[in-house]
Amino acid sequence: MLPILPVILSGGSGTRLWPLSREAYPKQFLPLVGDDTMLQATWKRVAPVASAAPIVVANQEHRFMAAEQLRGCDVTPAALILEPIGRNTAPAIAIAALQALSAGEDALLLVLPSDHVVRNDGAFHAAVREAAVAADVGKLVTFGIVPTAPETGYGYIKAGAGVGVGVRAVDRFVEKPNQATAQEYLASGEYFWNSGMFLFKASRYLEELKTLQPDMLSACEQALSKATHDPDFIRLDADAFAESPSDSIDYAVMEKTADAVMVPLDAGWSDVGSWAALWEVSDKDASGNAHHGDVIEIDCRDTYAYGSRLIAMVGLQDIVVVETDDAIMVGHRDRVQDVKEVVARIKRDGRSEAAAHRKVYRPWGAYDSIDNGGRFQVKRITVKPGASLSLQMHHHRAEHWIVVSGTALVTRGEETILLAENQSTYIPLGVTHRLENPGKLPLELIEVQSGSYLGEDDIVRFDDVYGRAK
Repeated sequence: MLPILPVILSGGSGTRLWPLSREAYPKQFLPLVGDDTMLQATWKRVAPVASAAPIVVANQEHRFMAAEQLRGCDVTPAALILEPIGRNTAPAIAIAALQALSAGEDALLLVLPSDHVVRNDGAFHAAVREAAVAADVGKLVTFGIVPTAPETGYGYIKAGAGVGVGVRAVDRFVEKPNQATAQEYLASGEYFWNSGMFLFKASRYLEELKTLQPDMLSACEQALSKATHDPDFIRLDADAFAESPSDSIDYAVMEKTADAVMVPLDAGWSDVGSWAALWEVSDKDASGNAHHGDVIEIDCRDTYAYGSRLIAMVGLQDIVVVETDDAIMVGHRDRVQDVKEVVARIKRDGRSEAAAHRKVYRPWGAYDSIDNGGRFQVKRITVKPGASLSLQMHHHRAEHWIVVSGTALVTRGEETILLAENQSTYIPLGVTHRLENPGKLPLELIEVQSGSYLGEDDIVRFDDVYGRAK
């Protein structure tokens, strides 16, 4: 049997779990269930059946988070491919298949979203092994989740006759149903939730794509052949990738191919598509409360709370409370899907809370915007040991740096300064500068910016170890 090569799709930037999940820090990078982030949990789940390190397809804006979190669970991806723009799952999988074949092996690609929960790893592994038998002989396998409720938020798969051990033909894919139709699907026993997970030969997927979506395949081939490579990333050619139609694998291939089959999966799966879904898969107390962080509850039932500061809840039922540094969301569990309307209003009002958290992670560390006014901004900056910010300059602001702990090596124009705890320096407007941490402990400092414009786009980079200089 061919080896199994995981393909982890990490390109999403959904905000259904706002305010915790945001465009710049989506849910796959969050530890929502357990100590691992969802990306890390996805790799650890698939590792026992994998023959090699995964191919990961990610949004280029999330590249450093993806790489660092995978390093955190001791895996270096076979390839970390960066999408310049989102083109849905069919092109992303095509890129992964082309990359796998370019490495010289026609593996079985086990395609997994990076933001799903599977509670029973053993059942998942057993289903993968059953699917591998069908995929090895050229079938395109999808995994159908055994439904536990008449869900209206999922697409469904109607199963046909059995075609092997644990494998059934796909009769048809159906769209998200209304409540009455979902009840009928559940009662029939012939319908399964569409999981968005797949297993097939790399070559078979590309054969089907060549027949069904030749323009998509051609654009993906061009995007990969013109990609730039560095030690950590494969950066797809933006112009070529933009020419690809944007479509899901379901619409582009699975609904049209004659070789689609399905393996039922009953493993405690959830796509964690809402705070209500996260409550469902979380550990609960005797009253049905699922709380993460510093939470005091009195006489509450079936509530969900997540935050870092103290959250006090009194006499609540079916309520969700989520707290972050810059936003609080309170809603009824039956209405939390409507958080998308909140995000839409935030975007319409031109506010930043839809895109980023107050604390922003960078490859060198992080910064937290702790205060701001008309012509000033205060940030708490953390620089990892041995890390360095870019050599840069600002047109509209000056900066004051005060070291709180650690050691800072500061380039300021033509001079270099070494600052210890409680020492400070001043960076005038227009002066080229760089901040480095030469020590073995994290560097913590306070930055006070002052000037006529304080936006992050007022940075001119001259040199950068992370490839961000223009």
